[in-house]
Amino acid sequence: MTTKLITAPLTADATSGWRIRAYQIAWGLALCFYFLEYASRSAPAVMIEHLVTAFGTSAIGVSAILGTYYYTYSVTSLLAGAALDRVGAKKAVPVGIFILAIGCLLFSIPTAAAGYAGRLLQGAGSAFAFTGAVYLAAHGFSARWLATAIGVTQCLGMLGGSAGQFVVGPWLEHGVGWQSIWHWLGIASLVVGVLLVVITPSETRPQTAPSGGASVLRPYSIVFRNPQSYLCGVVAGLLFVATTIGDMTWGVAFFQRDRMFSYHDAVVTSSLVPLGWVVGCPLVGWLADFVGRRKPVLIGGAVAMLLSAAGITFSTGHEAAAIGCFLFGIASGAAMIPYTIVKEVNPDEVKGSATGGINFLTFGVTALIGPIFADLLGKGFATTQNHVAHFRASGIFWMTGIAFAILLSLFLRETGHARKSAEAV
Repeated sequence: MTTKLITAPLTADATSGWRIRAYQIAWGLALCFYFLEYASRSAPAVMIEHLVTAFGTSAIGVSAILGTYYYTYSVTSLLAGAALDRVGAKKAVPVGIFILAIGCLLFSIPTAAAGYAGRLLQGAGSAFAFTGAVYLAAHGFSARWLATAIGVTQCLGMLGGSAGQFVVGPWLEHGVGWQSIWHWLGIASLVVGVLLVVITPSETRPQTAPSGGASVLRPYSIVFRNPQSYLCGVVAGLLFVATTIGDMTWGVAFFQRDRMFSYHDAVVTSSLVPLGWVVGCPLVGWLADFVGRRKPVLIGGAVAMLLSAAGITFSTGHEAAAIGCFLFGIASGAAMIPYTIVKEVNPDEVKGSATGGINFLTFGVTALIGPIFADLLGKGFATTQNHVAHFRASGIFWMTGIAFAILLSLFLRETGHARKSAEAV
């Protein structure tokens, strides 16, 4: 397809060595952005009781406040992708991290209204993190290593997710105020934002590029006319939601109340899922690049997720749950494969919008399933007489979503370089 879009090819000097290195450094800063984004996303899971007191509500009320993150995240993902295609990373990505910084600082104010506002801003700003990092990776690395770069990107994000639980939980146990956590996240985000403004290369685009609202939406008309884009988004969403909602929102509470773990053990066990992603994301991305095929790695990883989830659901004891969570996290790296596929089934000139589109779909699934899970199982802590059955019901809920993702994956188009090489012979 050779349609002229808002994203035109960069000028010839964009391929010069110094610009590529600048893109790689900017990608490294975007990884820091993504780390901070995931830390802010997961940290509330270990401070639910603090937030219940601060916001004057119940655990379900806190869950509702935290869930608003995904509404703005999914919608703003579309704007983030369009902004990257329209004005480039130098102007778009720092705006996102500055919004995240404001949201973190606002969330530290102990009122429900500030909690809602802060969480909405965190979601809106965070939408630029992964989308911007992938955009920068696509300009700083060759296509052959793109899945690996995306895997490393998600690795750093999940390291932040793990830190949001594994580090923040002990800090709270040792007397660090929950508000101080949000102050630190906000200040760190401001520092990274300033560095991104300074280092990210500018991009030159033709003066003939169309302007107006229609031009902003035009790349999405390409992305969303492609049925493969929807498949990628739903598959990624179903695999992600077990981590973002199942673990990062409810994991500590379920291990504490249903499995009767201590607060410390519940935090450690839950944090092993994102820690597993730290290993699994680059590993699965590298494996997809190495074998040159996306679908077998995606489906194999999802099957491993299903088996690990079954182990967590039906196991007894802390050690078995901890091992299951870590293995589940490693296998969950498969959720990043659709992000590579969606870029390969859409034209190169809509790189940013393709990532924005799949983020919108992925976290749209999260925003939809999160309240359903809270209504069906999250509020059951107060009424259940059988905590073992309650815990297992929650595990089966997530296992059903993973199984559906495996089924849908069969309809994805194979885009790996091994397939292309075979077709060329």
